Amino acid sequence: MEPTPARNAGTTTSPPADLPTEREVAKRGSPNAGAEWLTWLSMKWVRRAAVTVLLLVIALWIGEWAFSKLGNFLFLLLIAWLVGIAMDPIVVWLGRFKIKRGLATLLVLIVGFILTIIFFAAFGNLLVSQVAQLINAAPSTLNEATDWVNQTFGTSINPQEVQNTLNISPAQAAGWASNLAGGAFGLISGLFGLVFQTFTMLLFAYYFAAEGPKIRDTVASWLPQGKQRVFNDVWDLAVHKTGGFVISRLILALFSSVATAAFLFIIDVPYWLPLGIWVGVISQFIPTLGTYLGIALPCLVAVFNDPLDVVWIIIFGTLYQQIENYFFTPKVSSRTMDIHPAVAFGAVIIGAALFGPIGALIGIPLAAMILAIADTYGKRYELVEAHDQEGPDQEPLGQEGVLEAEPA
Repeated sequence: MEPTPARNAGTTTSPPADLPTEREVAKRGSPNAGAEWLTWLSMKWVRRAAVTVLLLVIALWIGEWAFSKLGNFLFLLLIAWLVGIAMDPIVVWLGRFKIKRGLATLLVLIVGFILTIIFFAAFGNLLVSQVAQLINAAPSTLNEATDWVNQTFGTSINPQEVQNTLNISPAQAAGWASNLAGGAFGLISGLFGLVFQTFTMLLFAYYFAAEGPKIRDTVASWLPQGKQRVFNDVWDLAVHKTGGFVISRLILALFSSVATAAFLFIIDVPYWLPLGIWVGVISQFIPTLGTYLGIALPCLVAVFNDPLDVVWIIIFGTLYQQIENYFFTPKVSSRTMDIHPAVAFGAVIIGAALFGPIGALIGIPLAAMILAIADTYGKRYELVEAHDQEGPDQEPLGQEGVLEAEPA
């Protein structure tokens, strides 16, 4: 009578009673019994793998469904968190004057709102009308630029294909321009949903800035005590570095926008206000390369108005870049981190691909946060001195990278 195989403790399933154990299979040397045992094991793991894959597919489907429903709200929370981080340095500075954190955050939002109202009251109609005119002139400007390239370099680029690639047609441009032609207040009334989202974002930004330490402590309370200190350090580092970076870039963008818009106005370049703001934003959120990328659009607009203006714009951009690097940037961003231009440009491309134009703006602050954390907690090693060629006192290396012994 065949003995009953022992059941393995800790398992919910066991092989059939008439199936021999592994030890019996080894003693008998029966290939059929071994095949039966392997078949049972394979079926067991196949069932487990199938259930695991099924659960993963269900979880992925639920996550994709939830993100499709909440994606816009989650993106709004991300922007609100970045705005809250940007306000944190000012809130902390106001705290030195014995102002409570909630009141300090409210004061920052009120001052920002008042400055925005003043700007739109002074330049709102002019800005909107110039943006409408610039959009309306975009197709003709592209056609003129394409014709100039074809005549200068002997190419045969089709202007219609360029418009289709950029998704800019005369009908679309006319529609966008007509929507903007009603003025600033007409624009706000026509974009009620955008205004609602803006106020929602500011509300969450207020809570993120005012309740930042409490949110940090709440999240840290879910972690073991050994990891709480590391989490608090990472949180404070991310808020300090990223907030300082965003504030410094906004200040430098303001300086650049004012200087560029004033210069374009002086040399009588059309659409000087939106072009100045464009150059200011692009030049600061794409460090080093941003100035030259930003002035490309004013140059394209000016080349068909007065080609000499292009020369003046390039000279101004180059001189302002030097003044900014040697005077403004050291004083404004001396306590914040800097980002390599290649990393910044890559962050802009990735952010734009994921979230559109707004993603291009928030890509660099997120990259600054990741780099700050990696720079503080990343593990680095001392570099080994590299020799491009063997020195006079260095023994030659063998094929295996070991010093060759001198012959006896």
